[in-house]
Amino acid sequence: MNETPNLSRRAFLQALPAITAGTAILPAQAAGEDTPPHWAMLVDVRRCIGCQACTVGCIMENAVPEKSFRTIVSAYAVKTGETTGTYVLPRLCNHCDNPPCIATCPVDGATFKREDGVVLVDSERCIGCGYCVQGCPYGARFINKRSGKADKCTFCAHRIEAGLLPACVETCVGGARVFGDLNDPGGELRQRLDAAKGEVKVLKPEMGTQPNVYYVGLDPRFQDEAQGIDTLWRPSEDGGLR
Repeated sequence: MNETPNLSRRAFLQALPAITAGTAILPAQAAGEDTPPHWAMLVDVRRCIGCQACTVGCIMENAVPEKSFRTIVSAYAVKTGETTGTYVLPRLCNHCDNPPCIATCPVDGATFKREDGVVLVDSERCIGCGYCVQGCPYGARFINKRSGKADKCTFCAHRIEAGLLPACVETCVGGARVFGDLNDPGGELRQRLDAAKGEVKVLKPEMGTQPNVYYVGLDPRFQDEAQGIDTLWRPSEDGGLR
């Protein structure tokens, strides 16, 4: 993602309180359990306040270069009659089960999907050609200007391995992000998804990517608008957006 939000990064850091090191621990796998975890995220759009704490937390945790983002909250101005409101949409790599970024990469193994569902980039193999950036339908990849290699959200794989939550989840002010194991029926993620059955959506479902980032409270008019920021939308006569 290479968009620039309304506030600069410096403004983010000045406007938000200090983000402290987290202590949230992911539940351990049950002893003797053979099924590996399948990590995923649920975003409750109704709870997102658009504060960008997740964006800043990610930048600080992962040393993301200026003007690049592993996660961001896109903001849309929605005009209804004489009233203009704001709609916010948290976005990140969807860690798809059928990731097009792997199919478009010309170097075998440069982008790969782990057994636990996390899609990663092998910086030793990546040649920085940008094909995966173009191939991602969610605008979730960029070329890191420091390394010259493809970069993206990793679900904070280094934190997962330490039993910690991803930085964006831990720093979310509204508790809009829930991270966990899809294979754990007793986990919060699985229970929240089951409770919201019929209301759960993914972005751009017609692409067949099988995302592992799910949304609750997502306005269906924005389901296919996975990119963009500060876009003015107006309701059309058929109830859609234009």
